[in-house]
Amino acid sequence: MDKNSSSENKERHHKNLKNQEMDEFRVQNTGKPMTTNQGRKVSNDEEILTAGERGPGLLEDVHYFEKMTHFVHEEIPERKVHARGSGAHGEFECYQSMQHLTKAGFLQEAGKKTSVFVRFSTVQGSKGSKDTARDLRCLGVKFYTEEGNYDLTTIAMPILINSDPMKFPDVIHAYQPEPRTDMPQAAGAHDNFWDYVANNPEALHMTLWVMSDRGILRSYRMMESWGINTYLFINEEEIPTFVRFVWKPVLGTHSLLMDEAKKIGGIDPDFHRRDLMDAINRGAYPEYELGVQLIAKEDEFKYDFDLLDPTKFWPEELIPVHLIGKMTLNRNVDNFFAEVEQVGFNPGNVVPGIDFSNDPVLQGRLIAYQTAQYHRIGTNFQDLPINRPICPFHNNQRKGPMRYRIDVDQVNYHKNSLANNTPYTTPPEEGGYEHYPAKVEGHLTRKRSESFSDFFTQPRIFWNSLTAIEKQHTIGGLSFQVGSVKSKSVRQQVVNLLVNVDREMACIVADNIGVDQPKGNNVPVSTSYPSLSQASTPKYAYSLKVGVLIGNGFNDREVLDTFETLQKYGVFIDIVSEQLGTVTGAAGTKLEVDDTFLTTSPYLLDALFVVGGHSKNEVSFQQNVMDSVRVAYTHYKPIGVASTGQPFIQTSDGNNLAGVVFSANTPDFGIEFVKAIAQQRFWNRT
Repeated sequence: MDKNSSSENKERHHKNLKNQEMDEFRVQNTGKPMTTNQGRKVSNDEEILTAGERGPGLLEDVHYFEKMTHFVHEEIPERKVHARGSGAHGEFECYQSMQHLTKAGFLQEAGKKTSVFVRFSTVQGSKGSKDTARDLRCLGVKFYTEEGNYDLTTIAMPILINSDPMKFPDVIHAYQPEPRTDMPQAAGAHDNFWDYVANNPEALHMTLWVMSDRGILRSYRMMESWGINTYLFINEEEIPTFVRFVWKPVLGTHSLLMDEAKKIGGIDPDFHRRDLMDAINRGAYPEYELGVQLIAKEDEFKYDFDLLDPTKFWPEELIPVHLIGKMTLNRNVDNFFAEVEQVGFNPGNVVPGIDFSNDPVLQGRLIAYQTAQYHRIGTNFQDLPINRPICPFHNNQRKGPMRYRIDVDQVNYHKNSLANNTPYTTPPEEGGYEHYPAKVEGHLTRKRSESFSDFFTQPRIFWNSLTAIEKQHTIGGLSFQVGSVKSKSVRQQVVNLLVNVDREMACIVADNIGVDQPKGNNVPVSTSYPSLSQASTPKYAYSLKVGVLIGNGFNDREVLDTFETLQKYGVFIDIVSEQLGTVTGAAGTKLEVDDTFLTTSPYLLDALFVVGGHSKNEVSFQQNVMDSVRVAYTHYKPIGVASTGQPFIQTSDGNNLAGVVFSANTPDFGIEFVKAIAQQRFWNRT
């Protein structure tokens, strides 16, 4: 045997030994019973331990604690969920005193102002993912009140995907990239997620919302968001009221088309971040009104849905939204990492007058968030400027990584005599926090109330409430996402689940994704609520962006008059031409070019003002204008056409030019163009 052969054999032998060493770490979980990490077999992995079916969660639920704490410690240092985000500073102003319902200090008097910091985020993708992914979006608001920080965490849908926190790690594991490949990024269009939905029917409701236009927002500034958990308001008389919170954007709730969202994700992955920062820099401060839905404690069982079930919405038509204040975002961050990345939210951060219901997901979140912040930011994360309350805080904590607060006391325990028993506790009547003394009774159980098990009535109501175009978009979202699933079995299971919501919709999706038509029919529910559709949302031209496609030789007076009208109504103007520099009108007016056809795209613009003109490279200029017009027209966007731009849009039998405003035959062109911009989409366009 030669030297080389001997060397190769030794190397092969060492590799085999290494493989044998690794074999004990290779574990096949398929077909095995579920156990804890200590090997104890698990009898229930879907519900947390509670005191009775409708009671609060219990600290002795060691299985849930192990599962959830492992889950929130899985990634370093990026957030496990909500990694991709943006934020801003602002102010909340109370509209009216809520003293009759809550002791919360920031809601006691009309005109009371409270500083806030907000963080918007997507759920699935990493920090480097795109803003425009079809995804659930979240809004965390930190109120810096005189009574301590209050964190209100909300999502862009009124329901959650799971009704018990025990299943949250499972749904996120299924939703995030497949573990063998770490793909796809910022997308639920893969086998694992849809397999989860097909086998966990409570997930269907929120998934439908994500597949609708709600899943691809136009802007954070146009995001409606709900505090899907049920809280309690507690007043001075210790009377509790069930409450859910909702933020209503003043600009209304608007969305992208699926094709736009995909294109923008490649053209400008920071589209939502940039939009938020640009608006604040231009003084178009995003505004959101805070609404509350209220149910008296004695009416807990009045409705045909369970108030404690986070997979169910509270219909506004039955439980009105009372607007109690407005949040205005008026300052961008100075350092993205120090503020947006290091901010830490926790639904357990409440103030006197706001308390927790027995909502099982809320009960679970009270454990998960604090330990997640300890893991991600550090033991003393509350000392960071962005998390630090405006009121003084004192306790007996002294150590931990990155402790830079210097407490000079000798004593760090309670009770004591050396420091006269300080820091001291504060009785409730003097502002100390005390939980509502709710009566709790019941047997220890891992079981949810049977009222949680109606999985299809509300998804059917949501479907009934959508307009024809919204239904069309939702079918498109479902067909793309489920059509990306490789397993035909999973695709068939999803369609078999969808039929419970709407048979016609399920059959169309089945045809689109190549599976059999489902058997059965949808649940016999005809109820619909206008509040669930975006068709009724407010519409404004304010702060929308118009791309002005322009070259040399334009009609000076016509263009300047149009600009004046657009600016009067707060429309953002982006002058686009073949090259940076200036373009010159027929009468000598010079306009500074903001973007070229290379540095922007019609996908990034809400409307076009087609001026036309001349350029050094005439062929390229005309081609770019025509391409931009085609994109805007096929995506139903408003288009204004100057007299010099008419050659770029011609009437034909194949189009009706809905939403196209011509200056040549419109006496008050500027005003009519603004009205078209406000409408945003012209669905009747052919």
